[in-house]
Amino acid sequence: MRLSEPRVQPLSDDELDESQREFMTRFDGPASNIFKTLINHPGLMKRWLVFGNHILMKSSLPPREREIAILRIGYLCKAGYEWGQHVIIGREAGLTDEEIRRIKEGPEAAGWSELERSILVATDELHGDAHISDGTWTALSALLSVQQMMDLVFTVGQYNLVSMALNSFGVQPEPGLPGFDV
Repeated sequence: MRLSEPRVQPLSDDELDESQREFMTRFDGPASNIFKTLINHPGLMKRWLVFGNHILMKSSLPPREREIAILRIGYLCKAGYEWGQHVIIGREAGLTDEEIRRIKEGPEAAGWSELERSILVATDELHGDAHISDGTWTALSALLSVQQMMDLVFTVGQYNLVSMALNSFGVQPEPGLPGFDV
């Protein structure tokens, strides 16, 4: 974690107004710190969730490949909260702890399929240059549909944005959330 204390305080249930409380009921179980923090700006949160829901739940990318990209951008952005949340989601999508560790090593690590390596390269390129190179684009286009390639770019962009917010706001991990040591 970059910050040991939040800059934007997560709101407790008793700090929510009626409309915030009603909005928060759409989450199953106790709200995570990201949502308790974002509810400080309900209008932004509501609109961001529409896009975030597409990326996380309705993307044309298979969940495993989506999580490889999300974990890589979270790691590159040093977003500990994002990393920990998506270690859990990545495991649910079929990633092993060994594969999750290799995501930190990047596309040059041994054991990646051509598609997985290309996703990691594309994520690195988007993070470093805000652009996928011609060679990487060609490699990906042989393996993914146009919609999947579009979803890949928007996935990396969405989680780069989320990482910036989490890091800057100081969103703190819930107890037991995995760290970068996975």
